[in-house]
Amino acid sequence: MQFKAILFINLFLLFTFTILAQDSLFNQQINEVLIQSKKAVPSRLSDTESNQIYSGKKNEVLSLTNLNVNLTTNQTRQIFARVPGLSLWENDGTGAQVSIALRGLNPNRSWELNTRQNGYDISSDIFGYPEAYYNPAMEAVDKIELIRGGSALQFGPQFGGLVNYVLKREKRNKKLSFESQNSFGSNNMFSTFNAVGGNLLHWSYYVYNHYRKGNTTRENSEFTLSNTHAFIQYKWSPKNKLSFEYTNMVSLIQQSGGLTDQQWKEDPKQSFRSRNWMNLPWNLASLHYENAVDQNLSHSIKVFGLLGNRSSIGYLATPNIMDTINMQTQTFNNRQVDKDAYKNIGLEYRAKWQYNTGKIKHTLAFGTRVYQANITRRQRGMGDTGSEYNSDIILEKFPTELSFKTNNIALFAENTITINKSLKLTPGLRLESIVSEVKGKFNSSIPQNETEYNGTKKRTIPLFGIGLEYKIKATNFYGNISQAYRPVLFSEITTANSTDVIDPDLKDASGYNAELGYRGLVSDYLNFDISIFYLKYNNKIGTIRKFISDDPSQNTYQFRTNLGHAIHKGIEAYIDLDILKLCNPKHKSIFDLSVFVSSSFIDAKYLDFRINSVSGSAPNIQIKEINLKGNRVEYAPEFIHSFGILVGAKGISLSLQSRITSDIFTDANNTENSNQSATTGKIKQYVLHDASMEYHFLKYYNLKLNVNNFTNTKYATRRANSYPGPGLIPGDATTFNIGIGVKF
Repeated sequence: MQFKAILFINLFLLFTFTILAQDSLFNQQINEVLIQSKKAVPSRLSDTESNQIYSGKKNEVLSLTNLNVNLTTNQTRQIFARVPGLSLWENDGTGAQVSIALRGLNPNRSWELNTRQNGYDISSDIFGYPEAYYNPAMEAVDKIELIRGGSALQFGPQFGGLVNYVLKREKRNKKLSFESQNSFGSNNMFSTFNAVGGNLLHWSYYVYNHYRKGNTTRENSEFTLSNTHAFIQYKWSPKNKLSFEYTNMVSLIQQSGGLTDQQWKEDPKQSFRSRNWMNLPWNLASLHYENAVDQNLSHSIKVFGLLGNRSSIGYLATPNIMDTINMQTQTFNNRQVDKDAYKNIGLEYRAKWQYNTGKIKHTLAFGTRVYQANITRRQRGMGDTGSEYNSDIILEKFPTELSFKTNNIALFAENTITINKSLKLTPGLRLESIVSEVKGKFNSSIPQNETEYNGTKKRTIPLFGIGLEYKIKATNFYGNISQAYRPVLFSEITTANSTDVIDPDLKDASGYNAELGYRGLVSDYLNFDISIFYLKYNNKIGTIRKFISDDPSQNTYQFRTNLGHAIHKGIEAYIDLDILKLCNPKHKSIFDLSVFVSSSFIDAKYLDFRINSVSGSAPNIQIKEINLKGNRVEYAPEFIHSFGILVGAKGISLSLQSRITSDIFTDANNTENSNQSATTGKIKQYVLHDASMEYHFLKYYNLKLNVNNFTNTKYATRRANSYPGPGLIPGDATTFNIGIGVKF
């Protein structure tokens, strides 16, 4: 009934607004609209924007309005194809979660990035549990801003940098605008996006809803997603404006689980987990005030918050163990229930002051951040024996109940010093204060094994950096070096096993990012950005086995500690070439032909990584320490290459994209062959091809067609130890969707 109601309402709105638009044509003159092919060349942020400095930093701005790719299902590899060095995980074909990373870092739910929407945090806890369970519907996104590790000083200490999703707004001087995009596709997929917006006197507003349901190409993969957003702004003078926005997401996803390598070879579409589900209600809100005191001084303050939940239920045995009927009970075995609740609030103040020394103007950007995150975690609850989603537990309590709290205060400043009309130097600093608190108990269902945990860790970290930029006409050389920092995660300072031990001197990860590049435009036919990078990642955390009291005659235990350091270095290159304008600079035909190449070579290896090799069995266990120096970092491809060609004429554009990703290891041991549970082992290189078509007609309407993985390549991007189910996670086979839309 819900699906039918949404479909009916959507068709009614489409019909009503179409009639209104057609009626308005008789009462006003409409300028001729010439629609050519979509040219999706990434732009770059200006030296200063929105009280922030970007001079000397490698960055990309992807305009999704100009991307002819599959936005309907948040197809990550297509959307980010023009970003060199971007690796990704595909947990499933729902597009519910975007898992990306840069420069060979781990893509797990984008946790090495500072993930934001309209400039505020959207992840669970940026320091204690930085996983991004929520991402906006890409049909609602105007542009995506990506800044590499050099963003640490203004946005946070993350190694990966920043990704910021900027949502659509009505920018025209219209009281009412309407947009609707409706798609059907393979595997019973249906998607609808509807938005209204406008500007009236001092007021601006924008409201949208995105709803999507269907299955992926795998068995046991039903999903339903709903995303609603509301924005209102009051601008009482050219120098003052106040805005409020609210976002709600609700998703229910059936998780197909992992496969063994043999199962994957036989049929990657199969699934042996029909009872695994995850539910994600997510609520975000932000209040933003902007003020320009004069032409030299402006400032803004943003208050933001998150209320969210993550609930999952499933049978989480490895894929070599079947989920079968228990012969004694004549039912399935009980499932495991895990629940998280997130409650965060933050404030960021930013200011920009432009000042002169003689006739030369400089820019100082500074600000402060206050943030608190609270997580309540309940795990390993005994769920029911059924197949549908149900987060209730059989027993009175969860064996593991924990509460995490992060308090953060930061001060930051960067100053662009203009040496001359070509050269700018930007030194900066950030002072970060982080307090992490953990309280709770483990194994409370077994009284003799119950373990209480109560710990607090405080740290104050100064971070420094400097950047430079030298302009030559429409091109520039840029470079920067910036310190990075990652606190120990909550999952790393707690353990569900009472025999495991955590190093009391566990250190946070630290290091730095450095980059040097050349970028710009050559006439109207060439856009390029070529750079080298060097990333140092110290104090990686891992687990080794030790003897009790270092006595070989005693039993062993797992010891979690800092094991080593890693170096990531490489080359990133992006080139976009307009072939017709290259051949004829005065080309003004309605026909376009362009190609792009996005390429990266990544050498990510351990400089030092100590582990213990265990042999024998009790009581004759032998432990020998070995060093994995020279091993490749897990999930760091040696190369990632994306290629694309765009052909367009008046009203129509066709695009073809290809992506090649090298082999990756999934563990620090660089295990070649998979284990029985398929949680470790190399993932082979893959090549994928996607095609998209978009046709605009009758000024307001469009027709879109996307074919994903049209060669039906068998591939995988990750192995899981837990959710979405242990084992090798297959990528989607060939899928397609076709949609019709209207905007006026």
